[in-house]
Amino acid sequence: MLSEPRSGRLAAWGNALLAGLVSPDDAVLAIVGDDAVHRVEGLPGESGPVGLTLALGRLRTLGVTGFRVALPAPGHPLGLSGPPDFNARALDAEEAVVAFGAPYGLVPEVSEAGPAGDVHVEVLWHCLPVREAPPADVPSLSEAERELAEALRDATAVLSRLDVAGSGPVAEAAVDAYRARAERGREALAPGYPARAVRVLELAQRVGLLISVAYENGHGGAVSASEMAARGEALRPVERTARRAQVAAYNAYVEERER
Repeated sequence: MLSEPRSGRLAAWGNALLAGLVSPDDAVLAIVGDDAVHRVEGLPGESGPVGLTLALGRLRTLGVTGFRVALPAPGHPLGLSGPPDFNARALDAEEAVVAFGAPYGLVPEVSEAGPAGDVHVEVLWHCLPVREAPPADVPSLSEAERELAEALRDATAVLSRLDVAGSGPVAEAAVDAYRARAERGREALAPGYPARAVRVLELAQRVGLLISVAYENGHGGAVSASEMAARGEALRPVERTARRAQVAAYNAYVEERER
């Protein structure tokens, strides 16, 4: 969760485009980001992959009125609604976009080529049928904000007691660097999203960063088996809660429209 998922960018800017708040060119530019190119294959009426501009337009004509995000993990089909084939592909990719208004979903396949420092990234989105049903385990924004604050407080207490990397100044320095990068170049979400969704997403990404720092910097002072187990028990529910909050933020546009 250190970086914005591609499914989040596509859903957020796709929603802004459908609402008429951004131009097709601006939406595609934001979705592609630092990647070289994005294409979509499997669209009804198309014999091969097409560019994002055409794909988003085609999805609109097929009845799509909004986009949701899914960020599934093993044992946690977060944001998915089936069928099993789509869920399996989304789980392999660890993300997907689920359309609202028409039964389609998009799963990214990322390919990279080139030397370090000059990597060429292409993304092929596979358009597949989905089941029209409520997404799994997605909280409301207010629920996500409350759960995230509670989980962060509890985990911080455990990690600090165990002297685990990720709960001290090294983690805070990484968070500050992340925040500086974010403020230099990226809009949180896209036009049309409520302020609360932006706040929840930023908190979820901050929590995700702390979790990643904790994992990447070893066990800290948690040297015994029981302490290491306690560390894992502290991080796992917070990671799950942060993913749920992230999905709730991206899906807020569609949830607002449904209400």
